[in-house]
Amino acid sequence: MSFDDSDVPEPRMPYAAPGLPYPRILVKVSGEALMGPEPFGLHPPTVAAIARDLVAARALGCEVAVVVGGGNILRGARVAGEDLDRATADHMGMLATVMNGLALEQAIEKAGAPARTLSAVPMPTVCEPYARQPALRHLRRGRIVLLAGGTGNPYFTTDTGAVLRAAELDCDAVLKATNVDGVYTADPKTDPSATRYDRLTHDQALAYDLKVMDAAAFALAREAALPIIVFSIREPGAIVRAATGSGRVTVVAP
Repeated sequence: MSFDDSDVPEPRMPYAAPGLPYPRILVKVSGEALMGPEPFGLHPPTVAAIARDLVAARALGCEVAVVVGGGNILRGARVAGEDLDRATADHMGMLATVMNGLALEQAIEKAGAPARTLSAVPMPTVCEPYARQPALRHLRRGRIVLLAGGTGNPYFTTDTGAVLRAAELDCDAVLKATNVDGVYTADPKTDPSATRYDRLTHDQALAYDLKVMDAAAFALAREAALPIIVFSIREPGAIVRAATGSGRVTVVAP
């Protein structure tokens, strides 16, 4: 299967809203977000809703990349143990992210926008292998780019992979979609006294050992001076609001 379309004329991107704070964004969507109310796998209405929100962000003029997790199918660190070594378990988790990427790609195209899945684990009969220049070309052509397969290496989370891809694709921000509306001092689901941060620095996020992303992701974002916008994916239009600098979010920035 060939994915080379370098001779295809460049389509025009949608009109960009004036003052768009983040013209090129990377959205990190966990596998768990794709489950919706289901205990496992994919919930098609939830996948479709997330796809519509991504398409709406593109309609503003944002160039949109998405890193998908695989925890709704298999999380490598969780299944590794005596009978399954961590590297093998992590590679299994990478395959789960490709399945999620393909599902989200189809939902995005049904919602009216072009999309491409690129995998850091090469599987050319299924999707395009990840490389920086083709990914940038897809973004410039207005396609929503689904980045699957993590970093292609074990022992790295998809959060770290998201920040890595955002840095190498010259994104203006990482939008970290979660189940809560920002970063809290503790888990608000179990601690009623937890308070939400409106803004943090990368150094503070590391010093406070906040669990919304792993330390490697925060450290890489600090080095690349990448802001991380943490928001809840549960509300319709949440991605658009985060991309336009509005809504209830926590901003982690230099």
